[in-house]
Amino acid sequence: MSRMILDIMMPFYGRVDHFQAAVRSVLAQTSADWRLTIVDDVYPDRSAEQWARAIEDARVTYIRNDENLRPSRNYNKCVTLATSEFLVLMGCDDILEPRFVERVLELISAHPDVDIIQPGTRVIDQDGHPSLPLADRVKRWYRFGGKGPRVFGGERLARSLLRGNWTYFPSIAWRRTAVADGFRTDLDVVQDLAKLLQITFAGGRLLLDDDAVFAYRRHATSVSAVTGVDGSKFAQERALFADAVEKCDERGWRRAARAARWHLSSRLNAASELPAALGRGDRAGRRTLTRHVFGRLEAPPGL
Repeated sequence: MSRMILDIMMPFYGRVDHFQAAVRSVLAQTSADWRLTIVDDVYPDRSAEQWARAIEDARVTYIRNDENLRPSRNYNKCVTLATSEFLVLMGCDDILEPRFVERVLELISAHPDVDIIQPGTRVIDQDGHPSLPLADRVKRWYRFGGKGPRVFGGERLARSLLRGNWTYFPSIAWRRTAVADGFRTDLDVVQDLAKLLQITFAGGRLLLDDDAVFAYRRHATSVSAVTGVDGSKFAQERALFADAVEKCDERGWRRAARAARWHLSSRLNAASELPAALGRGDRAGRRTLTRHVFGRLEAPPGL
């Protein structure tokens, strides 16, 4: 029986020093059972390419796109390049703790029927220091309780995710066949939640673990941070929640549908962005945020 290899796919577009730290954290794994594929989305600073191509490790592959694909399309390219049973779409600014691969492979071996593995995750700031801003305190509050590896699915999982997405996308190990159809390209910020819900609606299950083997970097220049103030993130969330209401109603998941209709944590998040939009004089952003905070969901067009 051949040993399992974890495909670590790293879409790259960002600070070179963060990228180098991320790659070094992969090279420092206690388990050798990994492959790293870097997919450069045409980042202007070519020093990252020069540095990556100089790595003398046959498990590391560097690819530079011919054109800028933006997040979701680049994620989808990464998925098509993966060949192992499970893959991780690692952020190019995040850090793997030394036991990340070892722990994820242990969890896959112990729970071979799950489609999503959410390892234990800690949060760091842009300088790598431990951090716990409001967004991550809220995630902790919404996250399932309990201890040790535990598996969730069905309406219970859908309702929990719709109340507040407590997962960390770059840390998740996905079953390759469960994401083979790709991520929604109209959702460059919340495509992870859309995929989590799609897998859940199809009967897939998620394993949650507490062993903190991943460091998620939270900083002001991330996509979610930038698209929060201008409201575009919340426009995507409205479309996602409207779609989720329809799919939950089809399954008779009344509590999950109610969570999608109310999307209270998302509304509160939008409300927290309003002062910044007002301060910038961003009328379009203010309108989008206000609509998200106080408006009703409409039926999803074309979904």
